[in-house]
Amino acid sequence: MFKTMPELNVPNRQILQRFFLIIAVFLLLMPLSNYSAGQGGLADVELSIIPVSGNVYMIQRPGGGGNIGAQIGSEGVLLVDSLFAQLTDKVEAAVEQVTEEKIRFLLNTHIHIDHVGGNGNLANKGALIFAHDNTRLRFLEERSRFPRAGGSFVPQQPVAARPLITFNDTLSFHLNGEEVRAFLVPPAHTDGDIFVFFPESDVLHLGDVYRTTSYPIIDVYNGGTLRGTVAAMDMAIEIAGPETKIIPGHGLDVVGREELIEFRDMILDIQGQILKLIREGKKLHEVIAAQPTAAYDAKWTDDPGWGPADFIPVVYYQLGGSGRLADR
Repeated sequence: MFKTMPELNVPNRQILQRFFLIIAVFLLLMPLSNYSAGQGGLADVELSIIPVSGNVYMIQRPGGGGNIGAQIGSEGVLLVDSLFAQLTDKVEAAVEQVTEEKIRFLLNTHIHIDHVGGNGNLANKGALIFAHDNTRLRFLEERSRFPRAGGSFVPQQPVAARPLITFNDTLSFHLNGEEVRAFLVPPAHTDGDIFVFFPESDVLHLGDVYRTTSYPIIDVYNGGTLRGTVAAMDMAIEIAGPETKIIPGHGLDVVGREELIEFRDMILDIQGQILKLIREGKKLHEVIAAQPTAAYDAKWTDDPGWGPADFIPVVYYQLGGSGRLADR
């Protein structure tokens, strides 16, 4: 049995209650394929397409989920990610607002369904799909597990959705007067994360390694790591210049280099606080009670599915913390 814990103030109790809820949901959902919850209500979703810079546009949906990058020109359209399957017609309609050219190429930044769900539909319409080797391996699993709801599952994607061409470190396209560079980053959100850089347009798509809506989602079920998240953000900061436009995986705003630095520094600050508590011998429930994210919660909990109760335990265990929620 858990030992009796000291009385906590209301914010601390709420965080702990949420953590207990996550554990309960995890136990209930382990045998289920329930990741489709994020796809509800898509029939009424309207997508918008906005110019970013040069040949590059961003296709987004309300709430900013699964942002698509689109490089558009007379030689065809290259998409970065594909949203959910139910939105493929709307993705095409968005592209048709700015060009009559067809979608020829599709790059997947990682395995999550809100970024690859439309793969099969687009492949059946002639798009050629590319991804990192590790991402294709995830497509081959009978079912994939994802971090929300304490670990939820989605069935295997159809064969048509699988990337036909994969790469190890880097891949280049020479399209629409621009060299498009895709490259692997350290295991961050997943172990197959890629960034896509459009140097002539000066646009960088970071997939879900960077988002403006929440703390980093480090998907440990698919190879994500805290150390890799920081390293990947360092890479993005080094690549970005003063005028570079950044497309986040989630979020309605295109941002710049300064926002990347702010995000990276936030992670480092929280990491440092939690590491200090671990070195003091604190268990997870004590670290949660110490509220190491308090200074950032107001800004980085816009996504209702991922907040401090989700992020703190991941950081704790990635840093080598041990022990259960409370001492036994």
